[in-house]
Amino acid sequence: MVPKRLLHYLKPYQTRFWVAFAALVAATGAEVAVPLLVSYYLNHYLVPNQPLDITILLVFAAMILLLQVITAVLLYYQSLSFQTVAQWIVRQLREDVFGKVQHLGLSFFDRIPDGSLVSRITNDTEAVKELFIYVLSSFLQNFMMVAGVFIAMFILDWKLALWATLFLPIVLGLMQGYRYLSSKVYRFLRSQLSQMNAKINESINGMSMIQALRQEARLRAEFGQLNEDYYQAQMKNIRLYGLMLRPATQVLSVLAVVLVLNYFGSLSFSQSIQVGVVYGFIDLFSRLFEPITQIMMRLNQLQQSVVSADRVFELLDQTEYAPTKEGDDHPVITEGRIEFDQVTFSYDGKTDVLKNISFVADPGQTVALVGHTGSGKSSIINLLMRFYRVSQGEIRIDGQPLNHFDEEELRSKLGLVLQDPFLFVGDVNSNIRLHNEMITDEEVKAAASFVQADSFIEKLPQQYKEPVVERGATFSSGQRQLISFARTMAFQPKILVLDEATASVDTETEEAIQTALAKMRKGRTTIAIAHRLSTIQDADLILVLHRGEIVERGTHQELLAKEGLYHKMYLLQAHGTVETV
Repeated sequence: MVPKRLLHYLKPYQTRFWVAFAALVAATGAEVAVPLLVSYYLNHYLVPNQPLDITILLVFAAMILLLQVITAVLLYYQSLSFQTVAQWIVRQLREDVFGKVQHLGLSFFDRIPDGSLVSRITNDTEAVKELFIYVLSSFLQNFMMVAGVFIAMFILDWKLALWATLFLPIVLGLMQGYRYLSSKVYRFLRSQLSQMNAKINESINGMSMIQALRQEARLRAEFGQLNEDYYQAQMKNIRLYGLMLRPATQVLSVLAVVLVLNYFGSLSFSQSIQVGVVYGFIDLFSRLFEPITQIMMRLNQLQQSVVSADRVFELLDQTEYAPTKEGDDHPVITEGRIEFDQVTFSYDGKTDVLKNISFVADPGQTVALVGHTGSGKSSIINLLMRFYRVSQGEIRIDGQPLNHFDEEELRSKLGLVLQDPFLFVGDVNSNIRLHNEMITDEEVKAAASFVQADSFIEKLPQQYKEPVVERGATFSSGQRQLISFARTMAFQPKILVLDEATASVDTETEEAIQTALAKMRKGRTTIAIAHRLSTIQDADLILVLHRGEIVERGTHQELLAKEGLYHKMYLLQAHGTVETV
């Protein structure tokens, strides 16, 4: 299955491939012709008691030199062509894998470690490239050489050539045996390499916590165990490689020379033997086992490449896509009315994290979600953003089912601000406009001014052109949050989704952001997760969640009057004297 799929990637470049193959065939023919020419010269022109004809010798020498030059040129061209085609194929394959990952659902990323994905997109696709550059080209070249050598043998002496074919089943048996024994080893090796990448990625991303909690020794021990398992598997493969490949072919090569010498030795008792034929067979046998040795050595890379290709195509075959549009209509979000109708949801298909959630957020209203950790607040936002599919029930915006909206319409009209904002590598300007050329520099500055981010941006050395490193590490949490606010407002969404948007800022900045939020919410429907109840007292509707269910709803004052769970949470935050429920 894997080789067939790789051939699919070869189709656009098959003309270049077949031209390179023709060059390979011609080069093989030229190389095999050399021992035949030498054999012919020895048999017909190097005769005892006859004077040496210098002219004929020079002609044969020139012909052999010309053949060697032609062989070198053709081999260079076919090698360059195979490598070019391989680079084109892997470039396309890597883009396809990366593009596939972009469209997979968050449920997939919940299960697969980041480092494992990085390993598949980089290491495994690189191993696929080696399949074309080294394995395929080497196999074709050496198989053609073996075929050419046998043709030359049959030209010289068909009986001995038939005896030589007895070596082929032995060689094929060695190849098959090595492939069978090494396939499991290579699959384990690639798996271990992915786990090591995942462990490295986890350690780098969490280095501050690792050092703060003094976990260096534990993580070093865990990585050491993964590394040890990888080392042991590598040693097992090396032992297989060392036993079954080169030593075995060397033994066969010696046996072949013994066969030739015994064959011609026995014939010498009954008839005269042409020295050119003896030389030709010995030379051809040496040329025969060199490509066989090369093929056996490339089996190592073949196994690694096939396993890697299998892992790449396993990723390409993933069907766990992000939820997409359904239906042929193209509704537009104009008002921003949100309705959850008996929504039930489970991440694993077994345990419901949301149970029969129903509420309505009218245009311009602010609906706040409160509750203890694990109550289902973030799950409601994940469903509203269409990151996951609803298990039961339906979500509607402006009366239209959520899954009927085009991706572009949904993403442009819903503005999401997370508790831990994500900044891309680039500069402040590109992080606000997200490379959307429709948003002008003036609009970028207006958005930053609207959320009061301009006060710190204009103090930066390069202002809006200030470089942003990975995840915005050179900015404070509050500054990253303000930039994400500006990014949201630059796109002018109809619906705001806030996941505790002020949790990462200090009190002074929070007060400024609350003022900005009040302006942002005007004319927009807002769904806000709140951990600090003081930030959502002016919400039009507060939903109190507990274990995936809405247990209370109402305004701040109405919920306090009920003296239920919300009341206890409020008193706990205000005074720290009430036990949590």
